[in-house]
This record gives sequence, structure tokens and C-alpha cells, in this order.
Amino acid sequence: MKIVIVGAGAVGTHLARMLSNDRQDVVLIDADENKLFRLGSELDIMTLVRQPSSIEGMKDAEVSHADLFIAVTPNESENLACAMLAKQLGAKKTVARVDNYEYMKPENLELFKKMGIESLIYPELLAAEDIKASSRYSWVRQMWEFNNGELLLLSVKMHDANPIGEKEISNKDNQLVGHTLKEIGMTHAHNFHVVAIKRDGETISPSGDERILPRDLVFFMTTKENLTEIRHLTGKDDYPAIKNSLLIGGGKLSVRASWKLATIHDGIKLIEPDRKRTEELQSLVSPKTMILEGEGYDMDLLNDEGYGNMEALIALTDNDQQNILACVAARRRGIRKTIAQVENLDYFDMADDLDIGTIINKKMIAASHIYRLLLRGDVDNVKMLTIGNADVAEFVVKPGSQVTKKKVMDLHFPNGVNIGGMSREGRSMLVSGSTQLQAGDKVVVFCTGNTLRKLDKYFK
Repeated sequence: MKIVIVGAGAVGTHLARMLSNDRQDVVLIDADENKLFRLGSELDIMTLVRQPSSIEGMKDAEVSHADLFIAVTPNESENLACAMLAKQLGAKKTVARVDNYEYMKPENLELFKKMGIESLIYPELLAAEDIKASSRYSWVRQMWEFNNGELLLLSVKMHDANPIGEKEISNKDNQLVGHTLKEIGMTHAHNFHVVAIKRDGETISPSGDERILPRDLVFFMTTKENLTEIRHLTGKDDYPAIKNSLLIGGGKLSVRASWKLATIHDGIKLIEPDRKRTEELQSLVSPKTMILEGEGYDMDLLNDEGYGNMEALIALTDNDQQNILACVAARRRGIRKTIAQVENLDYFDMADDLDIGTIINKKMIAASHIYRLLLRGDVDNVKMLTIGNADVAEFVVKPGSQVTKKKVMDLHFPNGVNIGGMSREGRSMLVSGSTQLQAGDKVVVFCTGNTLRKLDKYFK
């Protein structure tokens, strides 16, 4: 596939790196020669030093032969103009990054399609959706919803003796630690499936003989009615419901997150150090949000504002280190739900080792959205998991596709592929080896490693 990316910022660079690793034909355009020189020497891509909206630059990049054109500069108007130009020059599909929430309304998305832009991405809005999903339950590390929340993929940490202050959980409390998946499946196979385990920095697709160990991050596929059972089995019965949350940082992501959280939390407080920005925020955030002027690490301010009564702390400043440390401090104070924005991929392992909670990365979330356009199968949703080398995709089964011709156990999927659940005619259910998929089924597939692209032939 030929892919042209305009903008060598955080999102464009991450996309170029990911697509280069996927052996795509990538051209990256940017006006900054220094950025492109470094990336061109590191990655197997072509780079062009041109102004983003340069028609001659687009012709030099052979946009007319592009299967996908992606405009992700910091300038919204420039992205829209570039995408429209690319479409007129012959690009098959176009994507533009925007910052205006109004553009994301369904009726406006249709308007942009008529203008030649197939897809708009608003990274902060996508990230806010992930923050909302991960903030529903204090005992869940991350959660992804399918079929209107009836089918769920969630990750839960198997705590045994937590080094940063949580109460010790014995194996009696956590009834899964020490048992193989085969043993667990004999009793609970109809209620949930373990589709993956992250251990020592590696995400694996486990066999039935795999044993769950303390400090594993376990990924469960389940239906909504079985959440209580998983909570009990993992020893999380004493984790509180989340009613109040504290946001640190007053950027665009916090604004969008405040509106999403307002639908599930009773009270939200937001701390921002810049006085001018706090004044601007009054008209931007949800009405449930109380704005406070101060630093997110000011313990006197936090204590005065009921820090100990918060069930969730969400650190979304532009400083990764500050976000990580804020979550470490919160967990030491007994706050069970912590979320940190971490944009530097080099910090992921450190954040994971410190067990800071949920990690949000806008680059990866935006890349997930774009990556869906590269798949030939009918794919409704793709998530690249921030905390592991894994992807989750929701495929729609087409009539006559390969997956409809045999039972799941006989399809011989690549190693690392695990079908956890599906929805059929609106009803959510788990998938077993004896399941026979049918046209119209929406199937949730968990893929470790780099196996997602290999599934096209099964579903197209």
C-alpha cells in the first residue's frame, strides 16, 4: 500500500514508524528538514521537505497513486485543505486531523465526505473516550466496550503484595492466581475467557496450561452481567465505586475528558496552574467541573480540596514525568484508580514497573483509528493497546468469507490470534472453539505481536 503522511509531529512520526515496521510504502512530508533527516535515517520511508499544502510537493510524492493520504499537522485548516487537494489529485482515501468538536458531529462528517475527506480524527476526543471507559470501575485497569457496552474486554492486575501501599491480597482473596487457564475454564468458561496475559513486559496469547501469576495483567473477554464475578474472583470486592475524580492539567484533553466523565461521575475537580487558562476553562469544561488554580503536586491544595475523598486521579499535563509521579503519589495515598497521559513511548516500561495504573497515549489512539483504514476486511473498530504489543479489532463477518466455512477451532488462525466474543443480531456472547460464525456477526479479535494484518484473508 502507498501511504502519504503530511506532518512529522508526534502523531505523524508515530504513524510513519508503525507503518514502516509494517512494510508499507510510506512518504512523509514536512517543512522541517531536521525532523525529516532524523526520521529518514532511522526508518525505511521516503521523506520530502515541502510545505504541507504544496501542490507540487504532493505531485512529487505521487499522491495520485496513494491508497491513503493522512494530514496530521498541528494546523487544522491546513490538514483539511491538504486532504481535499489530495483527493482531487487522485488519492483513494483521505484522513485529516482536527481540533474542532463541532466537526465530529455525524451530519458534519457526512459534509466532509462530500468534500473528499473520508475520515476525521480528533485525538483528544478519542483519548477522552478511552479515559471514560477506563474510569467506570476502580478495580479495572483498562476497559473496551463493544455492542453498546454489552460485550467487554477488560484488563485486571493480579495484585499479591503491592509495593506501593495497597493492602496485601492473598491467594485466598484472588481465586485465579496459581491456577491454569484450563482449570479456570472448567468452571467459568461460559462467563469469561482469558484472551491474553501481560507478564514481565511481554503480552502473550496463553495456552490452557498457562498459570496466572501474581502481578500478571490479565485480559478478560466477558459480557456485562459477568463483571461482578470477575471482580470477586480477582479479589477486588473492596475497591470503591468511582463517584468523584480529580483532573490535573487544563489542556484540550482535560476539557474533552471533563465532558465524558460528567456522564459517569458525580463530581469533577480540575487543577491548572495558569490563571489565564483557568479563566478560559470556565466556559470550556462540563458544568460538573470545579476549576482550581494551582499545581497538581501541591499537597496542601490537594488536601484542602478533599484529595483523600477522591476515587480517581487523572493526570493529563504535557509533562509525562509529572503525570507518572502524580499517579504514584495518589496510589500511595490509597486512590485506587489512577490514569496518566504518557506520550513518550520510552517511559512506558518505567510507568508499568511503577504500576501507576492506566496509561493514555494520544499517538497510539489516533494510530488505531487510522490503521483501521488499511485493513481490507470490514472492520468497525481497532484498538492498539497502550500497555502491550497487542491489537484488538472488531470485524464484521461477510457472506461467504473464510470464517463462515468452518468452526473456529478449525480455522487455523495465526499464532497470537484469539477470538474472545461476538455480537449476533444485537445479542452479545462469548466465542468457543465449537462456534460457527455467520454472516453479519461482529467478532472481537485479540491479536498479540504483529498479526492483525494477517486476518484480512479470513474476513474479506
